Amino acid sequence: MSRRYDSRTTIFSPEGRLYQVEYAMEAIGNAGSAIGILATDGVVLVGEKKVTSKLLQTSKSTEKMYKIDDHLACAVAGIMSDANILINTARVQAQRYTFAYQEPMPVEQLVQSLCDTKQGYTQFGGLRPFGVSFLFAGWDSNFGFQLYMSDPSGNYSGWKAAAIGANNQAAQSMLKQDYKEDVDREEAVQLALKVLSKTMDSTSLTADKLELAEIFLLPSGEVKYQVCSSEGLTKLLVKSGVTQPSAESA
Repeated sequence: MSRRYDSRTTIFSPEGRLYQVEYAMEAIGNAGSAIGILATDGVVLVGEKKVTSKLLQTSKSTEKMYKIDDHLACAVAGIMSDANILINTARVQAQRYTFAYQEPMPVEQLVQSLCDTKQGYTQFGGLRPFGVSFLFAGWDSNFGFQLYMSDPSGNYSGWKAAAIGANNQAAQSMLKQDYKEDVDREEAVQLALKVLSKTMDSTSLTADKLELAEIFLLPSGEVKYQVCSSEGLTKLLVKSGVTQPSAESA
């Protein structure tokens, strides 16, 4: 039934579905997982790096985590070239707002602005939806710490804990069971690593396959975005019991 209606993004099927947008969401299901957890004192983002070949030179910078502004970062799952375009758009919008109003752009306003762009690519002929989902983590003076998830359709929603990418359904159900309202950043990191270790396709979880970023407030009241080092990740994996200490020294 879908064959007549999946050639363009502008055509609804008789069941009221937009097949091209659904296919874009399906593409994200093959990407590396990313998990975001909202804590009382910050937001934690953890991402799985897909190592497709041993010959591949590992990136010196982060592949899954991107800083958009001083108070806002995101984790990505999907086609990275599509993500780069949207991240650059978001960075420009954030700087324009700061330049015009002399204050950081509210988190939800920036997310909504980016999702408006994504939505436009589902409504006009000759365009392809962006094959990427985001987890946005940020802080503003209006609503404090926030976590948002967006998909190729341009929809976005606020979450306490969310997962995107491969095996996201299994990760989401685990988060639903184990998430507690009063979780702090340290506990959120442990939970994210536990969920990722059980839902990843890879048999062993190592620092090379992961990225961890946090957004939190410094005692001065300044928002800090921090990416965990490889050594720090190894220690966290051992502490959470996901990796054995012997594997670290091997």
